[in-house]
Amino acid sequence: MIPPPPVTRVARSAWGLAGISSGERAIAEETAIAFTYDHAAHAVMMATPTDLEDFAVGFSLTEGIVASASEIESLDVVPVEAGVELRMSITLARSDALFRRRRLLSGPTGCGLCGIDSLQEAMRRPPQVRSDFRITAKAIAASVASMRSRQILNHQTHALHAAAFWEPNRGLIALREDVGRHNALDKLAGTLARASLTAARGVIILTSRISVELVQKAAVMGAPVIAAISAPTALAVRTAEQARITLVGIARDDGFEIFSCDDRIDTSTMSHVA
Repeated sequence: MIPPPPVTRVARSAWGLAGISSGERAIAEETAIAFTYDHAAHAVMMATPTDLEDFAVGFSLTEGIVASASEIESLDVVPVEAGVELRMSITLARSDALFRRRRLLSGPTGCGLCGIDSLQEAMRRPPQVRSDFRITAKAIAASVASMRSRQILNHQTHALHAAAFWEPNRGLIALREDVGRHNALDKLAGTLARASLTAARGVIILTSRISVELVQKAAVMGAPVIAAISAPTALAVRTAEQARITLVGIARDDGFEIFSCDDRIDTSTMSHVA
């Protein structure tokens, strides 16, 4: 058994000014992906079934299950009838810590993720990104523009988010796509980690709004700058300030808006608009 393809074609009827026509459309696949550690189920995510090794490593890193990819001792992608299992074995110390974490999150109601501890986990303070990295406004615009031709799955389906990493001297390093914006960033984190690359000297680019979870994950990756085509939430801005991450939103061909830590961006060539 193999994972389903990320894109499938379905019959559809299309309406337009000229009337109704029949045909096919490429649409994104959505599959249940289960993360297991040392034979114990941890989480199930609905995701695009591609780049799953990257997803496994990136999710494990950004959720704090491991601190480095080397702490994942084995990884198997196992298609099953209901979806795909990402079966991992992690070091003994990390496995023990995960077991203790599960016990803390198991409340008397049986909900598992509804108690005070899970709220604290959701609102966890991000690590501070300590970087002297600076970038020009022109380079920010170039980083966002570089994504368009690389969003292969989205060009087919118009339904997937992307997360990418760009460096001033190297251009677009990596891009990953998924129906879930968090999944796309986790896949990117895994891609960089598996290639022994760091996000410390470049920009993470997102096609979605910037929510607090994305800032938390970027902070774990050590990324100094996030740029997105949409806006951040208020909590994302506050979290970015705590993490010392420069947050750029509403990034378009004609400009962008800076919401936090604007000292990393050289805006000397930009005109100020109220």
